This record gives sequence, structure tokens and C-alpha cells, in this order.
Amino acid sequence: MTKRTSAKYKIDRRMGENIWGRAKSPVNKREYGPGQHGQRRKNKLSDFGTQLRAKQKLKGYYGDLTEKQFRRIFSEAERQRGDTGEMLIGLLERRLDAVVFRAKFVPTIWAARQFVNHGHVTVNGQRVNIASYRVKEGDVIAVREKSRQLAIVLEAVGLAERDVPDYIEVDHNKMTATFVRTPALGDVPYAVQMEPNLVVEYYAQN
Repeated sequence: MTKRTSAKYKIDRRMGENIWGRAKSPVNKREYGPGQHGQRRKNKLSDFGTQLRAKQKLKGYYGDLTEKQFRRIFSEAERQRGDTGEMLIGLLERRLDAVVFRAKFVPTIWAARQFVNHGHVTVNGQRVNIASYRVKEGDVIAVREKSRQLAIVLEAVGLAERDVPDYIEVDHNKMTATFVRTPALGDVPYAVQMEPNLVVEYYAQN
């Protein structure tokens, strides 16, 4: 299990954006970084700073992946034919924890990782407890029957702040989700603008 290296709300404040679109985000009240000097950090970013910020935002969105994990996913995207930024988004969205989050089985990406790690999810009928497991088109992801009445699941299904994207078909009565296709950047319902092209530039220069 990946260590959670920083609080999710702190990521919002560090970025100055409500990156998950949550009603409780502190950025809704104050759009500056944490700490006593947060309000002073308004200097214009350099090209490197802009690229780094884009990488940190995307990495943080998926549960604050470690640099090693994120770099490995990027390297795989780079080897694939097509636009590297688009390939990167596709690989990130195929993570099992991301699919569980998108399907609204749990309220946050952090909860999705824990939910998978604790063995509450099956893929094509087989229990999978690895959050980074990569689903394929046509895979059926389900919440195990004994886990369907957990408070966290019931809470998530009723969330109005986000919808299930059309590349995942969900039946909340049966608590199943089918991963229909790998999405392009424009298909992913990010609450803020993600710029994978800047991530590509960052790694090209570092």
C-alpha cells in the first residue's frame, strides 16, 4: 500500500485549486497555500515551475502517488504509440482505485485505495486487493456482497457533487461497474484543468 504522504486538503491548498471539486475543500474559502507564509506565495511561476506544478497536481489527484510510481506510469505511456499525455491519462484512469472512485463506490480516491486494499472489490468475479491493478476494457468491477452496506459505500452513491463518466457503465443496485473503454483527456471529468502536455515537457527536461 502506498504511504499517504500528505493530507488531501493540504494538496488543494498547496495547488490553490479544489482539484477534486469537493464541497468541503478549504480552497472554497481561501485560495492560498498552507502555513503562515501561504498568502505571500503569489510569484509568477517559471516554465519549470509551471511544469512541476502540473505534474504535482496530476500526481496528487490520483492519491498522491509516489514519484517512483508516477514516473513508471509515465515511462510506460511514453513507450506507447500516440500522444504521450493522452496515454498517461488513459493509464491513470485504468488503475483499479481510480475506477472504483469514478464508479462512485467510495467518496474519495484515498478511500478507493483503502477499499481495494482491504479486499472489498472483485474484478471479473475474482477478488483483487492491489489498488494499482490495471483494468482492461470489458472488465467488470464489483463491490463484494458483504461490503455493499458499508456506510462509506452508501454515502458515496448518494453524492451529488460528481457524476459517473460515460466510459464506465455502473449499476448501483448490483454495485457493479463495467470499464467500457480507455478515456481520452477530454472524457475525464476533472474538476480543474489538467495539463499532461506540461508533464511530458517536465520529464523531457529532467
